[in-house]
Amino acid sequence: MLSRVAESIYWMSRYLERAENIARYIDVHSNLTLDTPGMARNNWSALLRVTGEYREFTERYAEESPANIIRFLAFDPSYANSLVGSMNQARENARSIREVISPELWQQINSLYHMLRTDPPDPDRSSQDLYSFFNQVKLMGLSFGGIVNDTMAHTEGWQWFRAGRLIERADKTSRILDVKYFTLLPSSEDVGAPIDQIQWAGLLKSTSAQEVYRTRYGEISPRNIARFLILDRDFPRSILHCLNRADEAVRGVLGTYPNHFQNPAEQFLGQMCSELAYTTIDRIMETGLHEWVDTLQSNLNRVGLAIHEVYFSA
Repeated sequence: MLSRVAESIYWMSRYLERAENIARYIDVHSNLTLDTPGMARNNWSALLRVTGEYREFTERYAEESPANIIRFLAFDPSYANSLVGSMNQARENARSIREVISPELWQQINSLYHMLRTDPPDPDRSSQDLYSFFNQVKLMGLSFGGIVNDTMAHTEGWQWFRAGRLIERADKTSRILDVKYFTLLPSSEDVGAPIDQIQWAGLLKSTSAQEVYRTRYGEISPRNIARFLILDRDFPRSILHCLNRADEAVRGVLGTYPNHFQNPAEQFLGQMCSELAYTTIDRIMETGLHEWVDTLQSNLNRVGLAIHEVYFSA
């Protein structure tokens, strides 16, 4: 496979996953503001920090209002990582490789792209319209993986789609966990209170983890939520699961055996998987969750750069 084609598949996948996650964040935060109206402004400020683009928002918008934050994250075409911006880039990558993706995938990408362009809700109006819209975006986002899995040959292109999607998902799970862990509660007196339960349940909803988490752990516990979203081996949005499957995908491109590596990209990703597999939530908390997430994101960036240099820059 040409490096240009592989790179387009990889980034198409990342942008599709990014768009879905933005819809998830906004959908859940919209519901949280209904359950905890007094925390509305803090909720939306936390959502801005998930993107890592808080400064860019303040440079573009005078008021930190929910409507402006939704407008920035979802519908601002000049913000490259907005929902609209992500879908623009996903579609452009898909358009350049029409010959290697299925008609069904192209049709679904186009459907979401045109829905965002022609029928976006007004953030200043009904919250019900926003809920319906972002829920539809989320469901369409979920369909991309199924379409690719069932319509693409499970060869190199399929592996690159998996790798991009899973690396992006690991990054987004780490970001939302980091921000939520340090900004959810207004004061220490609220620990264990109803607002505490509602907010942490919202975090689980944003990662489609609420039902699975309750089956495993029962009661809401920030520590157990961190353990689940970082170290669970089976949940599709946990960081360890994402990195293990991404490692399989990257090694699958060259047919590298498990626990072996042929290049720095395979080496760095394998090291991350090994370190996560043998750590504990106690060790992560001793390090400091924020510091641990910072290191994880730096390592994910390192993996991304290595993938580009090894596979795409030729």
